[in-house]
Amino acid sequence: MLNGLSLVPWLVFLPLLGAGLILITSREHVSQIRGTAIGITALNLLLAIYLFITFDPSIQGYQSVVRIPWVLPLGISYHVGLDGIGVVMILLHAILSLGGALVSRSIGQNAKSYFVFYLILVASIFGVFTSIDLFFLYFFYEMAVIPLYPLIGIWGSQNRDYAAMKLTLYISLGAVVALVGLISLYLVSGISSFDLIQLSEHIKTHPFSSDFQLWCAPLLIFGFGVVASLWPFHSWSPIGYAAAPTAVSMLHAGVLKKMGIFIIIRLVITLLPEGAKFWLPITAILCVINILYGAWAAMAQKDMKFVIGFASVSHMGYAFLGLACLNQTGLTGTVFFMFAHGVMAALCFALIGFIYDQAHTRMIPELGGLAKQLPFISICFVMAAFASSGLPGFANFVSEILIFFSAWERLPWQTVLAVFGIVVTATYMLRMVRNVFFGPLKPEWAKLNDAKGFLNQFPYAFLVIVLLIFGFWPSLLLNVIRPTTDALIETHGSIFKSERVAWAEPLPAQVHKESR
Repeated sequence: MLNGLSLVPWLVFLPLLGAGLILITSREHVSQIRGTAIGITALNLLLAIYLFITFDPSIQGYQSVVRIPWVLPLGISYHVGLDGIGVVMILLHAILSLGGALVSRSIGQNAKSYFVFYLILVASIFGVFTSIDLFFLYFFYEMAVIPLYPLIGIWGSQNRDYAAMKLTLYISLGAVVALVGLISLYLVSGISSFDLIQLSEHIKTHPFSSDFQLWCAPLLIFGFGVVASLWPFHSWSPIGYAAAPTAVSMLHAGVLKKMGIFIIIRLVITLLPEGAKFWLPITAILCVINILYGAWAAMAQKDMKFVIGFASVSHMGYAFLGLACLNQTGLTGTVFFMFAHGVMAALCFALIGFIYDQAHTRMIPELGGLAKQLPFISICFVMAAFASSGLPGFANFVSEILIFFSAWERLPWQTVLAVFGIVVTATYMLRMVRNVFFGPLKPEWAKLNDAKGFLNQFPYAFLVIVLLIFGFWPSLLLNVIRPTTDALIETHGSIFKSERVAWAEPLPAQVHKESR
């Protein structure tokens, strides 16, 4: 019988082992290299599914915990485990990692180095989602930036050098700001430990002072908010999407952005509740700019990757809106949204990558009528557009409804503007579908080949099926997420439910009464 206590570290170690195996494989054996990467990511998916299925929501705290002391004088340990949020995120990452490995079969230039960097990236992101020690959480966060630079700079497309450099500088600058906050947490706590569980227990009896929380929280929110494309620190993101190879765009949009939101939940809401109460409503103002600016920018794009890139910037505003609610429903909706948006965005980039490999262009005005030549890809893209637009039946709809209902009580005008963003999203997504896939087929695209065969169709069909499964049966995720978010909010309930700051003030009671 599998022992859950020993499985979580393997989520990180298996990709690193795969990278090592590829390193000792001759570069001429390309099929073997690709097979190793696909096999490792498939095995990781099986482990993630097992951990998800065997996760017991009735048990509070972390499960499948492993702790290996490392630097005892500084209180640093390799400490990993999963709660209801972490187990959902590793499932998301495992799904997208396998999909990315499968669509990377078209990589021809120096495939050996590509898959080594790809597996290191996969391992790093698993490390972030499983770490309970703040030192290793930050270590894996920074480690994820290292393979991104060569993956984009070597195997990317247009403006790849500029995109790789800008992405690295922005994320690194945000990480430096966040590092100041992390070190401050460690020093001010006075317990000489980076262990998140110990810190959480310590603040129950010795909470951080209000003054400390008010200046430390923004360091973490905005430092890690850079990777989540929080406005105005977003400009690296669409360029990075457009230049990155397909699989990297999938992980970039699907899970890399979610690391920022995930860490804000882990650190700010968990350890700095008063700082969260003061600063997260401010991010609710910024997230409205995210939503509307990203949506209107997407409307103006001609490159399909830039459309989805700006759309992703827009959609991350909804995740911040859910965080700013500081209640169970909003936080649950945010975690659900991270999963749903991750799958949807990865699907869009995978499909665009397929079209680019066939047509060698992503420019919308140059395409048209592709549904006649690419019926399977067209159906998948239409499904992705429906999911992005929040159509009922897809997981995205459930997550957005949770966020909107939660935000209306506390952040009414932000919610109204956010709902308008959905209308704009539907406009540019459906317009792109019409211009690319319908209308007369241009003669130059008459020889395009559709995805045929199980192995070629599986990555796209699998992601569509995931969106539909959790759209029709959202309880599969909600039952896992909700106990963790409930416990987290209830721990600081007296703070989050106390008098609200001015910009988070709800509508007057009379308005609510009349609306009913």
